Amino acid sequence: MEYRIPLDEQSRILAEVDHRTDAEAARIKRYLAMPDLSRTPGSPLYEIVEKAMSAPSLQGFDNIVIPEIVPAAINFDLFDFPADHPARSKSDTYYADDKNILRTHDTVMWYYYTALPEVKARIARREKLGVVCYGKVYRKDEIDRKHLNVFHQFGGWYLTPADANPLAIDDLRAALAEIVRAVFGADTHFRFLDDTFPYTDPSLQVEVWIGPGAPTTESSDEPGPDGGRWMEILGGGMTKQSVFKKFGVEGYNAWAFGFGLERLAIISMALPDIRLLWSDDPRVKAQLHMGHKFTEVSKYPPAIRDISFIVPKTFAPNDYFDLVRDIAGDLVEQVALIDEYENAEKFGAGKKSYAYRITYRSRERTLTNEEVDGLHKKIEEATAKEFGAVVR
Repeated sequence: MEYRIPLDEQSRILAEVDHRTDAEAARIKRYLAMPDLSRTPGSPLYEIVEKAMSAPSLQGFDNIVIPEIVPAAINFDLFDFPADHPARSKSDTYYADDKNILRTHDTVMWYYYTALPEVKARIARREKLGVVCYGKVYRKDEIDRKHLNVFHQFGGWYLTPADANPLAIDDLRAALAEIVRAVFGADTHFRFLDDTFPYTDPSLQVEVWIGPGAPTTESSDEPGPDGGRWMEILGGGMTKQSVFKKFGVEGYNAWAFGFGLERLAIISMALPDIRLLWSDDPRVKAQLHMGHKFTEVSKYPPAIRDISFIVPKTFAPNDYFDLVRDIAGDLVEQVALIDEYENAEKFGAGKKSYAYRITYRSRERTLTNEEVDGLHKKIEEATAKEFGAVVR
């Protein structure tokens, strides 16, 4: 069964955002307008969803489509995020207003699923339940070839009455083994490691062996002789009873998992740049299939520019990365910190110096020096204006 949560409240909030003229409002509108690649046929992210859904452990699960703007209280408070958790910061999360955010994880679907009248009735009858949710999530992040601030997640949740059908972490391991094989192939080498999440206990992560050869031992972190290595692909665990109670659910236990679709695509296709997943270049799109190792169609030269500035110590790097995205978009491949230091005598109290190296590179053409210089000049001017910086 597919459930779609009404978007009336999201539409109301967006109408208010639409009347704003600040940079954050423009970002929110731009990011929400980006296509959901997990629901775009032909995208490898769509392919991953199809493969994962074919796993025996997910057969018969419901599918829920939830809002992309959610209350911060649902996103954080209901999932046992501590009050001082960095994810709550406005430098880590996009706030549509003081109380509502762009969702940072797909696990918020637990709240929307258990609030459905049909699901409440099934819980009252002590039935087993399973549900998946996938789509875009949003987190302010650094700029490099492996990260974007808009990405996609896929999550699953399986609930059973605790008295009649007790679940254990080994049941989750068995389910995840099926999902890993469905996505990466039956011969995939993988392993489970302990992990920690705010809303599951015990928790685990799954790593797969990437590259040639086989791991010499599943307990070793050492690279293989041919360059193979272990890489994390997903996390999961047993739902905390404290979280269940916040949803008004008692007498159940459950396993849950979630993974980033881009990460799996990059691993499977050996993609050198996450921006390729959004490319419209037919030479690129023809290669974007799980299990197919990507071959560069052309590699245009980078243009490197450095910027250094002095700012108040309240400066948040993630906010700066958003500014760079606003101006240069996907023409920026990486923004790397190359130096930071304090000198109260030289800069003044409460001030700090930062230096970044910005790599400009288009995936589709060679950038001219004039074009890069123009973009860099705009970034320098905006840095001074938006952050009260002294650009050196």
